[in-house]
Amino acid sequence: MTTASALPQLAERAGRDLEDADPLDILRWATETFGPRFCVTSSMEDTVVAHLAARVAPGVDVVFLDTGYHFPETLGTRDAVAAVMDVTVRTLTPRQTVAEQDAEYGPKLHDRDPDRCCALRKVKPLQEGLAGYDAWATGLRRDESPTRANTPVVGWDARRGKVKISPIARWTQADVDAYVTEHGVLTNPLLQDGYASVGCAPCTRRVLAGEDARAGRWAGSNKTECGLHG
Repeated sequence: MTTASALPQLAERAGRDLEDADPLDILRWATETFGPRFCVTSSMEDTVVAHLAARVAPGVDVVFLDTGYHFPETLGTRDAVAAVMDVTVRTLTPRQTVAEQDAEYGPKLHDRDPDRCCALRKVKPLQEGLAGYDAWATGLRRDESPTRANTPVVGWDARRGKVKISPIARWTQADVDAYVTEHGVLTNPLLQDGYASVGCAPCTRRVLAGEDARAGRWAGSNKTECGLHG
């Protein structure tokens, strides 16, 4: 069993050793190293990482943040994953309902202070929800945006004190599409309706031709990340 103090060094070494590894090998390393103290997180935009993880660790925990602002299609994708994949879906919710948050901070906090809204409805619930894990996997890819260009396949999440694993960091969108097609992986129906990246409904729009894949997130503001990934 790896001690907490050894985790940063473990993550750094694995990041180097696994840089060119296949995503399945990265996830196999994660499950062998951390066992039940490893989970996958999914926004239910696509379910590629959950599908990959289930191939090497049937029954693996898949953590989903239900912010209270999701599109119905996103919740439907979550429910479909729970029904057809060999995973254990765990849904996290904020301490406050949307109505309770509106009562305390005023309505449409996402319009007035999106950083605070994300902190309350995403960052804090995930922090609490990951308490029982030493490592978590994400679907981050280097080609998604400039802010993600240096994403390691395995790194150290100092803020949470966890090993952070991004097994498809080196993949392109074409790689994702090919995997989805080959394995019939569940994807959010909104991806076929002009949305290139799917987040909370009030802060997500369809992208226009030639736009960055994440241009539809917090459009009209300088915000590019929700805070879950730095």
